[in-house]
Amino acid sequence: QLSEDVERVSENPTDEREGEMEVHEDASSVILPDSELGTTAPSLRFSKTCLKNVFSVILLFIYLLLMAVAVFLVYQTISDFREKLKHPVMSVSYKEVSLYDAPGIAFYPGKARLLSCKHHYYDHIPPLINPGQPGDIDCTTRRINYTDPFTNQTMKYALVVQGPRDVKKKELVFLQFHLNETDQDFSAIDYLLFSSFQEFINSPEKAEFMKDCESSYSSWKFSGGFRTWVKMSLVKTKEEDGSETVEFKQETSVVNYIDQRTQPRSDQLFFVVFEWKDPFIQTVQDIITANPWNMIALLCGIFLALFKAADFAKLSVKWMIKIRKRHLKRRSQVMNHIN
Repeated sequence: QLSEDVERVSENPTDEREGEMEVHEDASSVILPDSELGTTAPSLRFSKTCLKNVFSVILLFIYLLLMAVAVFLVYQTISDFREKLKHPVMSVSYKEVSLYDAPGIAFYPGKARLLSCKHHYYDHIPPLINPGQPGDIDCTTRRINYTDPFTNQTMKYALVVQGPRDVKKKELVFLQFHLNETDQDFSAIDYLLFSSFQEFINSPEKAEFMKDCESSYSSWKFSGGFRTWVKMSLVKTKEEDGSETVEFKQETSVVNYIDQRTQPRSDQLFFVVFEWKDPFIQTVQDIITANPWNMIALLCGIFLALFKAADFAKLSVKWMIKIRKRHLKRRSQVMNHIN
């Protein structure tokens, strides 16, 4: 409206001069009230302009607040991304298999002797016919001597037996050992599990292979006079460098063996069973939950909003300055017209 009035005044300068002459001519004889001098219309225009300015200031503050929120989101997003890079999340997945790679079971019997070894299926173990007497050895076994990896002086004797494979048929391996005499109060046989019996067979340096296994895997014991039931589960861990390590978890249950031999014996019998707990191979790896592409997309959106808000704020300021100039110009023109 102000611009239209200014244009109207600039287009009709003669009318304005004529109006001024009429005002000067009549001013000496007639005194008009303030309402007839047009004070109502400028006050209304001034009120509208004031409301527009206030509304523009409110919008400016709102967009400044939005810019502050966007800056905070940028800072928070970058901080969360750096924190997730430092603390990866452990991911556990399970893979179901029907056949395992047969593990190797290394026994350290000492003075004990292997009497029998056999594979059974569906958890069915028939009763022993002649306990304490040599029986069938239907397992694939290897005997190996090597130096202790921790002392490099003591020679160790190990009996390596091929473990079960068929998890669907609940294949298990049942072994019986015999120890005639012992110089200790408690009699036990040490054993350890490693991931692949076939790798042991194919290894050209079996002694070095067993030294590496003893250095990498934990060892356990099973006692004499009991039937020890070992249920194994396999855990694969993927390292940050891409390598993969394998370890065993086991659940052990011990059942007392009732010796029903007719004559009392001073010797000791050991019974142990190995089978797979379930058909699932557990794979553990560290993953980084922070996705760089999502962060880049979020930052692009935030920076776009920042630039848009800054551009709107700049235009709002320019518009306010322009309105202010127009108002001052119109006010000066009105004052000059009244004068």
